[in-house]
Formats: sequence, structure tokens, C-alpha cells
Amino acid sequence: MTGSRPRKHSLTLHKHQTSVSLEDDFWHAFLTIAKERGLSINALAAEIDAERGLEMGLATAIRLHVLRYYRSRAESRDTP
Repeated sequence: MTGSRPRKHSLTLHKHQTSVSLEDDFWHAFLTIAKERGLSINALAAEIDAERGLEMGLATAIRLHVLRYYRSRAESRDTP
């Protein structure tokens, strides 16, 4: 796995600049998901932000979103 150390990445949520610390693999997967869905990274981050609870940080919510997205795709390929 490449880029195992988290790096800060800038986002704009609700017209405010923020940043998340994500490993490169998660960041690239996040960008890919946004592109596949026809969304900007800020729009996808806003969706994820709206769905997360107050007890969960945005970076964790993004990681879980990426995991669930690819897990769902893998399971749909395995279903006959």
C-alpha cells in the first residue's frame, strides 16, 4: 500500500474551508467515487458530513464511506 501516512487535504463544506487527514489510497478512492458519481469532492464530502454523527470525525466518515462503497461493489459482483 502506498502513502500509509495521512496527509492533509483541503475541502470546502458549507462555504467554509476545512481539511481532512487521509492516507493517499483513501484520498484517491474518495476522488474516484466522486468522479464515478458525477460529484465534486466537496459535494461528496457534504453528503458524507450530513450523514455522519457528531461522535465521528469527517476523515473517519470518509474512510468508512470508501470502505462501504467498495465492499458493496465487491458483493454485487459476487451475486449471481
